[in-house]
Amino acid sequence: MLERLLIGLTFVAVFFFVIEFFTYRALWKAYQAQSWWEVARKGWWGVHVVVWAAFLAAFFMWPTWRGTHPVLLKTIMGATFALTIPKFFVVAIQLVDELRAAGVWTWLKVSGKPTEGAMARGSFLNVLAQGVGAAAFMGMGYGITKGKYAYKVRDIKVSHPNVPKAFDGLRLVQLSDAHLGSFDGTPEPVLAALKKVQSLQPDAVLFTGDLVNELADEATPWVDAFAEITAPLGKFSVMGNHDYADYGPFTDEQREASIAQLKQHQRDMGFTMLDNDHVVWTKDGASMVLAGVENWGKGFRKSGDLAKALENSGADSRFTVLMSHDPTHYELGIMEDRAPVELTLSGHTHGMQMGIEIPWLGIKWSPSSISYKRWGGLYLEGSQYLHVNRGFGVLGFPGRVGMPPEITLLTLVRGEAKA
Repeated sequence: MLERLLIGLTFVAVFFFVIEFFTYRALWKAYQAQSWWEVARKGWWGVHVVVWAAFLAAFFMWPTWRGTHPVLLKTIMGATFALTIPKFFVVAIQLVDELRAAGVWTWLKVSGKPTEGAMARGSFLNVLAQGVGAAAFMGMGYGITKGKYAYKVRDIKVSHPNVPKAFDGLRLVQLSDAHLGSFDGTPEPVLAALKKVQSLQPDAVLFTGDLVNELADEATPWVDAFAEITAPLGKFSVMGNHDYADYGPFTDEQREASIAQLKQHQRDMGFTMLDNDHVVWTKDGASMVLAGVENWGKGFRKSGDLAKALENSGADSRFTVLMSHDPTHYELGIMEDRAPVELTLSGHTHGMQMGIEIPWLGIKWSPSSISYKRWGGLYLEGSQYLHVNRGFGVLGFPGRVGMPPEITLLTLVRGEAKA
């Protein structure tokens, strides 16, 4: 275990040294001749030594500090992300500039001309790298201070021929991945976002997991705010991978106590937990199924039992909505097994809390796409839908850049299935 940890730390250290080296080189090429460069250079490395030392301390002290110094941890993580992510853009452009400079040097060498300074001169690419890096840094600052509170209501129509006529127009509000432990206290913007849910006049409110980061007591200050949300057909929830207290040095007794407390909190919030279970809604002689499973995901806990959730539900002949936290369950448990589920609701990915989406240009990208084929929004395979909510809260990186926190209003429509 120790050997794997040391290998991992060595790899990370080398990787980030390369990032820092090329970013520093971009600045050196542009400003080395300036009178203030020596002072700026020392300041640059001084700040980075402090940030990386703090990050290393946080890495080893995480089990203790998350309980005793949560604000300090969030500050360190925020500073680390804000200083590091922009450098990926700088380095990508800087590497192109280095190749350009190497080509110039080679040409001069072959031509018998002086090569002095050829690799050290600034260029348009160098200026571009700095500009993109500065813009990314400001974007990270916005994401940490404002972006994580810029809640977006996504209004989505889900059309399917199996929607019962009596339920045509049913309004479902989906929330997911609140990660309440990531907020300091109960910020007013978050409380306002929860109040906005009620203004959408939902027929039912569905929470698809990850109420907390680690322990149930993170949700204690939020019980009343969630309890104020009402819906005629009720409020329902399922467990996400973070709701089991698996991410900490906790004993089995502590985990069991946290799970029990979390379920009690959800009951106090007004949620009915569908732990591998279902309910049947009836109206005007028609019926449909809402089912839920505990967390089931590729590479994560697999406590979900779809067969148990649908047992005696009549899902084979009824329009069925499934709440399942991890979208890989849709791919590996719904599509592959041809389960009788028309609409699956998931979360989990957060859209990596970073990305760019410009629908009218057909642009939709997030680092989540590296790990998840379906990471955000509505997908349709055959006659089965998946909707992946991009998350209500934050985790790890205490911000959102180009990937606003989400409240989803899904309206069921009787008609042809189309994405």
